Amino acid sequence: MRHENKGQQENGRRMEQYVKQIELDASHTGNVFGAYDKYLKKLEKILQVAITDRDGAVRITGDRRHADQAADILERLAELSKRGNHIEEQHVDYAIEMSMENNTDALLEIDGDLICHTVGGKPIKPKTLGQKRYVDAIRRQMIVFGMGPAGTGKTYLAMAMAITAFRNNEVERIILTRPAIEAGEKLGFLPGDLQSKVDPYLRPLYDALYEIMGAESFAKNMEKGLIEVAPLAYMRGRTLDNAYIILDEAQNTTPAQMKMFLTRIGFGSKVVITGDASQKDLLPDSRSGLDVAVQVLGKIEDISFCTLTSQDVVRHPLVQKIVKAYETYENRQNAAKQEALRRQGNARPVYDRHRKGKNGR
Repeated sequence: MRHENKGQQENGRRMEQYVKQIELDASHTGNVFGAYDKYLKKLEKILQVAITDRDGAVRITGDRRHADQAADILERLAELSKRGNHIEEQHVDYAIEMSMENNTDALLEIDGDLICHTVGGKPIKPKTLGQKRYVDAIRRQMIVFGMGPAGTGKTYLAMAMAITAFRNNEVERIILTRPAIEAGEKLGFLPGDLQSKVDPYLRPLYDALYEIMGAESFAKNMEKGLIEVAPLAYMRGRTLDNAYIILDEAQNTTPAQMKMFLTRIGFGSKVVITGDASQKDLLPDSRSGLDVAVQVLGKIEDISFCTLTSQDVVRHPLVQKIVKAYETYENRQNAAKQEALRRQGNARPVYDRHRKGKNGR
């Protein structure tokens, strides 16, 4: 690695340019740079640098701090590639965010935490610091609440942890549940038997199970009763011992349902409760069981509350932008409501001394 400084005349002013050169394994540059150098172009645009490559000899020109940042990001991405990762845009975006916080070491630390592999051999790992803290909390605590916007991996990571525990004989069965409630629309009466009626609400859980376990393994264990996917109403009256229990979409529970669920937990069990407070499908005047649980259980040991943010979204980058846009909009709306309430509280009623009483006096 070598550094060199150049001076150039631009618009009559002498400006100093910094050039940094790093060596990358040429067999990994295609993965690191992306198709048609897509990731390089993103780095150039965000950090205002120019990047050229000659068989792994990468030359970065620009402001010293930004050139060093770009070099650091490329080296970290190259290391991830050497570990067998397929570099995606999410990796690049998160590397840039971590670089802004001077914490690119976190990228390699996060990558070292392997939970399991899908049936297709794809490794399942946390991809952000928030996800890493969430996974660590699940390992440590008996009950974990995972809260955050769509796309942050709340349910998927919990499922991966549950399947890993099941495979390692740490629990005897897996129980997955969620409230059966429509997402803002009435679907009417559904055809078929009771299982057919509730299956559409549980489809996201089935999808994750198929991907991680495989359809054959899932069907075999479900037939034996070792894996159960059921609506929340089915939990009443049961005691759930030696089980890994995941309650998904907890923002759509009522306080009574949440209390009922939490009091089902037996010995040797582990519970993960996931939800997104910004996507409630309850009636407007109804309180969410998730919101109440956060207030009531916040100081109890052995219960962790992990909040993921838009920074932890690992779906398409556009989803992250959508989540951020809604967060900004909702924060503005809440601030406006608080201001209106404050003004209403400050407005004192004016006593009219000319107003007459009931008897006209």
